[in-house]
Amino acid sequence: MLGDRLETVDGRRVRVLYAGRLNSDSGPDFSGARLQIEDEEWVGNVEIHVKASDWHRHGHDHDLAYDNVIFHLVGVSDVDITDSHGRIIPQGVATFPESFISLYSRLARKIGEYKCDGALDILSSLQVSDWLSTLSIERMQAKGLRIKESLAAMDRDWEWVCFATLARALGFGLNSEPLEMTARITPLRILHKHSDDIMQLEALLMGQAGLLDSSLHMFDERYQLLCREYRFLAMKYGLRPGRREMWKYSKTRPQNFPARRLAMLAGAVRGGFSLLSRLCDPALDSQKAMQLFDWEMDPYWENHYEFDVAAAKLPLTLTQGNRKLLLINFVAPMLYTYGAMHGDLEMTERAMRFWDSGQAENNRYTRHWEKSGIVCRNASDSQALIQLSKEYCECGRCLECRFGHLLLRKAAVST
Repeated sequence: MLGDRLETVDGRRVRVLYAGRLNSDSGPDFSGARLQIEDEEWVGNVEIHVKASDWHRHGHDHDLAYDNVIFHLVGVSDVDITDSHGRIIPQGVATFPESFISLYSRLARKIGEYKCDGALDILSSLQVSDWLSTLSIERMQAKGLRIKESLAAMDRDWEWVCFATLARALGFGLNSEPLEMTARITPLRILHKHSDDIMQLEALLMGQAGLLDSSLHMFDERYQLLCREYRFLAMKYGLRPGRREMWKYSKTRPQNFPARRLAMLAGAVRGGFSLLSRLCDPALDSQKAMQLFDWEMDPYWENHYEFDVAAAKLPLTLTQGNRKLLLINFVAPMLYTYGAMHGDLEMTERAMRFWDSGQAENNRYTRHWEKSGIVCRNASDSQALIQLSKEYCECGRCLECRFGHLLLRKAAVST
């Protein structure tokens, strides 16, 4: 059923290019999946149910958050399913031996847990640091792979890929996918033509993000002007907007709301976008890199975190904390990938040094592992722990994890 043997219920061959990321928030089960259905490549979300009819029982056919589902995997296909617009969504049936289902049921109850909590103190500091070093490289390579895939899909335009990678980093996790998608469907050459007009830049990016609808915010003059600008520019360049439903607000701080992040991205393009050459400068260090992000949003955003919603004074520039995160999630991966693809070993090593010398991140992953006795020394360690949590613990890959392997070996010797 998996891989090349997966088919839709109507007989179309399905190939899984990327299974996507397990979604622990509301919405579809897996986000950012890439599938090839016959000869077409699909990018979007995947939902899983025991029975296809569960889709309707859960009300997904009327939920806009599920309109970006590209595949529905079920145990029993008892009905065709549709999105809120009546579009039929491709569906496949999972068929496995009973023994596999039984084993999976036992394992699935543990997926997402950190099974080695409280046991890591028997490992030496060398064993811990060695595995973290390997995980750090794994994570950098995974980020590099995404950039390489973007390069292939974006006419091998390195500057445009640089722009899309920046957009993803500006999402700071929750809205990284929709920000990157917006950048990928908005040709940089078009943005360059309007780089002297911040209103037109905002109109292009917010329109492509699916956030402009003239029936909304009727009394916000700026919003209505952006709607008119985008309508004209979309017709001129033949642009098609993304879906408004892809954006997440529930766990987002007001200053990080999608409209503000897009306004910051517009600020990054104002005057032209040529960041790649400055990133590749051999003299670039952390301090100089931080100065690359001296963009400023339009003054409108000083007292707005959303259209038609007034707020107390908000910053128009990126905070120091935001800039440090961009060093980790944008500067280092871009340098590493560009250097690797051009055979520049010094550049890849310099990219890793940005992590080695960078301040460790403070997030739910690092806080969890700190309780288990692992303290982050730098950004390289914190990225390693994110890789460990997302790619091993949450996927139930204990037997492939060096911590798990070492603990099992010690347990076997002690019995």
